[in-house]
Amino acid sequence: MHAIQQQYWAVRDYLSPVLKESKFREHGRITPEEFVAAGDFLAYKFPVWSWEAGDASKARDYLPANKQYMVTRGVPCLRRATSLAYTDADEDAERLLSFGDNFAAGNEADEWVETHAGRRANTDSAANPRVIDDIPDLDGPHEDDGISAAAGNLSLSDTPNLDDIPDMEEDLEEGDDAAAAPSRAPPPPSKTTEASKDAETTNANLLSVRTYDVMITYDKYYQTPRIWLLGYDENGTPLVPEQIFQDVTAEHAFKTVTIEAFPHSTSLQAASVHPCKHASVMRKLIERMNAGVVEEQKSQRKGAAKDVKKKWLFKRGGGSGKDDKPAGEEEEVEGMRVDFYLVVFLKFIASIVPTIEVDSTTAF
Repeated sequence: MHAIQQQYWAVRDYLSPVLKESKFREHGRITPEEFVAAGDFLAYKFPVWSWEAGDASKARDYLPANKQYMVTRGVPCLRRATSLAYTDADEDAERLLSFGDNFAAGNEADEWVETHAGRRANTDSAANPRVIDDIPDLDGPHEDDGISAAAGNLSLSDTPNLDDIPDMEEDLEEGDDAAAAPSRAPPPPSKTTEASKDAETTNANLLSVRTYDVMITYDKYYQTPRIWLLGYDENGTPLVPEQIFQDVTAEHAFKTVTIEAFPHSTSLQAASVHPCKHASVMRKLIERMNAGVVEEQKSQRKGAAKDVKKKWLFKRGGGSGKDDKPAGEEEEVEGMRVDFYLVVFLKFIASIVPTIEVDSTTAF
């Protein structure tokens, strides 16, 4: 059944027309030319991303031959997405805590609500350290009290006899004789034992980290980018689908994230986030970001216009008036460019795979 579905998707993708008109602000969809432009910007600003040609037999004619899809390799995944989910029935239970004097007037104390009372504390993180044992008080009894008491009982009148003090020269001569005498050297430690100890110490200090190869392709039917994930364990062994779904949020695993054939390879199978909702989500994200970009551009142009007016006050002669604009007319601002499309797209994908560090644009 899955093979038939993949064949249907291949035919549908082949028959769908190529988008020619830019609609990334209105509908969240982009043309192949805009996909290439956004990919060039992403590779320029963040060199961990690069273009790949893929299999020549699977090349799309609406994309350049050497820019079929984008890829970044070795993306770390430090923990599983299942560790972020809580499934206990009372995990979000609330508990009322009272602080203060319960015997105050009116029996009124400071009351606080503790949320997530059913969750077990994680003592392995820096935010929740383990309980530290009580440190003994300096005024209390110590183990050194006996030594202090014995030192206090010493008297200067109890001077030892000088003849009882051993001679240092005699001790040195005895040491030389002992060194000259033949002695049996201890057997060298086994190399196998040392190697096993070093391996145990190294493994105890290492964190097992999964890595992913992340690819971005252009989907002609949905007219949006599409993300693909290919995972490896700490030994470089490819992950099976069950292991990959451990790094995907529960609401997306086996639903919007599935294992499918990679479109630019004849044999590769990879996990993919289905792009059926990408356009609507990207439209909302672009609307929010574009509003902030427009405000910033308007404020910059107002500041530049003030500087131009100051320069014209000290300039002799007047212009011809051809370039003067009517009063009250403002120049249109450009807003968010399509070059930033993949930057916003990666931030959206990061919410689906929160433990895979696909968003390398966090500082942008």
